Amino acid sequence: MAPSLTKGNSGIAEIKPPLISLQGPEFVANGHLVLSDVPPNVVATPSAATAYGFFVGFDADQAKSRHVVSIGKLKGIRFMSIFRFKVWWTTHWVGDNGRDLENETQMVILEKSDSGRPYVLLLPIVEGPFRSSLQPGEDDSVDLCVESGSTKVAGENFRSSLYIHAGDDPYSLVKEAMRVVRVHLGTFKLLEEKTPPGIVDKFGWCTWDAFYLKVHPQGVWEGVKGLVDGGCPPGLVLIDDGWQSISHDDDDPTTGQEGMNRTAAGEQMPCRLIKFKENYKFRDYVSRKSSDPTGPGKGKGKGKGMGAFVRDLKDEFRTVDSVYVWHALCGYWGGLRPNYPGLPESNVIAPKLSPGLKLTMEDLAVDKIVNNGVGLVPPEKAAELYEGLHSHLESSGIDGVKVDVIHLLEMVCEEYGGRVELAKAYYKALTASVKKHFKGNGVIASMEHCNDFMLLGTEAISLGRVGDDFWCTDPSGDPNGTFWLQGCHMVHCAYNSLWMGNFIHPDWDMFQSTHPCAVFHAASRAISGGPIYVSDSVGKHNFELLKTLVLPDGSILRSQYYALPTRDCLFQDPLHDGTTMLKIWNLNKFTGVLGAFNCQGGGWCREDRRNKCASQYSQAVTATASPKDIEWRNGNTNSPISIEGVQLFAMYMFKAKKLVLSKPSQNTEISLDPFDFELMTVSPVTVLAGTSVQFAPIGLVNMLNSGGAIESLAFDGEENSVRVAVKGTGEMRVFSSEKPRSCRINGEDVAFAYDECMVIIQVPWPNSSNPSLIEYLF
Repeated sequence: MAPSLTKGNSGIAEIKPPLISLQGPEFVANGHLVLSDVPPNVVATPSAATAYGFFVGFDADQAKSRHVVSIGKLKGIRFMSIFRFKVWWTTHWVGDNGRDLENETQMVILEKSDSGRPYVLLLPIVEGPFRSSLQPGEDDSVDLCVESGSTKVAGENFRSSLYIHAGDDPYSLVKEAMRVVRVHLGTFKLLEEKTPPGIVDKFGWCTWDAFYLKVHPQGVWEGVKGLVDGGCPPGLVLIDDGWQSISHDDDDPTTGQEGMNRTAAGEQMPCRLIKFKENYKFRDYVSRKSSDPTGPGKGKGKGKGMGAFVRDLKDEFRTVDSVYVWHALCGYWGGLRPNYPGLPESNVIAPKLSPGLKLTMEDLAVDKIVNNGVGLVPPEKAAELYEGLHSHLESSGIDGVKVDVIHLLEMVCEEYGGRVELAKAYYKALTASVKKHFKGNGVIASMEHCNDFMLLGTEAISLGRVGDDFWCTDPSGDPNGTFWLQGCHMVHCAYNSLWMGNFIHPDWDMFQSTHPCAVFHAASRAISGGPIYVSDSVGKHNFELLKTLVLPDGSILRSQYYALPTRDCLFQDPLHDGTTMLKIWNLNKFTGVLGAFNCQGGGWCREDRRNKCASQYSQAVTATASPKDIEWRNGNTNSPISIEGVQLFAMYMFKAKKLVLSKPSQNTEISLDPFDFELMTVSPVTVLAGTSVQFAPIGLVNMLNSGGAIESLAFDGEENSVRVAVKGTGEMRVFSSEKPRSCRINGEDVAFAYDECMVIIQVPWPNSSNPSLIEYLF
């Protein structure tokens, strides 16, 4: 059901007169100038749903497939934005004037002023067969680019290509705007209307960095076994690229090689799919069992193929709940091989980059795809593509798919009604297949960072990547990239989530536990609120680190919301200004969590049109942390943490292993070296009724997301006790102004220590996934 926008039930506060409006040649918000010199052909239509926003369009002199028009000039107002630095991926960018904008900008937020100007969101959307983005214009103009992607689809009159929304809170601003656009378009569902797949709560292992294209059943088996034996059993196994039957156009399909000799980086990208079934490596797998239900005679012989392998894997390793596999939106990187038996019709289309995409960073995948074309299934037959692929996978026991290379359609849409219509057809077919075969949500979306996908492809998909790939090293060869690219990754994920988190649950991607920046990555994943999975090579693991993320049953301590940047760094540059520390916040059930990361050292260079090292900014950074950095009211509205009347917070620092008692607005200074971090559990202090005891739970301090271990919290003023249910094992700490007279775990008295106002208890693993109940008696 779509969110209601009727008064009193919208989540959008109504005020009159409109907070923002077009007055002559100026866009004005609460009486303050936002954009000046608005051309007379620009048209603003107030939203029927809220007085906080309106839709913007324009009238052109002639019908064209691509229009670039000014919507006014932006001068001297700080902004943050999200733009496509690659065809597939977006990131954060800041500035003060229209000329500071980047091309292919997907979202802009103008900062509020002390004099009363509210935050203002500029959100390009779709209108009919056209899709919009923002870009810099002449003399600080903000230009609206509206394009169909096909010379055969033209238009001249537009009324809702952009939505503008104003408000006093940057987080609710974006949420409220998305609700308005959701009702206006009716083409997607918000994350708040959907349920992410169960893999978000389980530790996972992906085969990509372990094998790349050489993945094979024995290697997958050994990889899972190694993690299980090390005490970090995965709940998710993701078999990445390398399992499909593919060939290059020059390959002779009768040889049976299926393109598997093309295993160097990028060599697979010109290849095309030739079968829905797995390639010979998995097809020739023979079940380890003496009998298998997939075998001849229904259990009288050994089974073969992907189905037998998946069944054996799940039977042997009981924590493995889900096995996902990778595939591209169009079947494979190069689509389908035309005229191949058993496959739907396809035609090789020569991709064409739009002017905006030509200004993105050079990318190997784009080069290969443009040079070799895409074997595209016509939109009316897209359902056959996904039915053929997904029905086989479901019958083989596969639980979901990672759909990659998503934002390809805009390059091949000339003959198919333009980018919006082609996208609608493909996403409709994909959605129907996911609902039929993978419980409606068994998908990880990837390489999908563009508003076409967000606004048209997220009716069912509820989990997606929010950052470029985890790069072990710099593919361009910069040895410093081993470090500065990791800071880039953090920033991509944190800021992109402000936009994408309204559509899909943010997935911060895999990482390797043995990487030089592994702890840096692990800390961010621990509080990201998304899935946690690694791509370690077989037998190469840092189990000491992994056990700060993973419990013995393969589950994780996931936060209740998704991590976002704090207010004080929303409009700053945490990559190359030399002073800003990236801070992100999230909420657990009973605590907040704040992460601080020094990411300075490299990022987007608009002159060179690529990411590059900026070592002059890689230095120690100092910032402050405070309970007010946590957006207590902007997180999970289903179970908000009440801080009304709270006068004191207990802040526990994971790395420093230090407790700080802080008033709500009190600042604590943090200094971090390059690519270092600190995590702070922030817990409201409660006074136990009838006593003077001040109490705040911290959690399992051996886990990176310490407060995520707390499942329930109850104060009993009559018995002078506090009961805390804890998930996991290790060192449990709480703040208590007085030493308790005794402590119990599941009704049994236990030893405890009392040090620097913290009660310390060792919690054993209960040999089940049930929490342990700890009682503190005063």
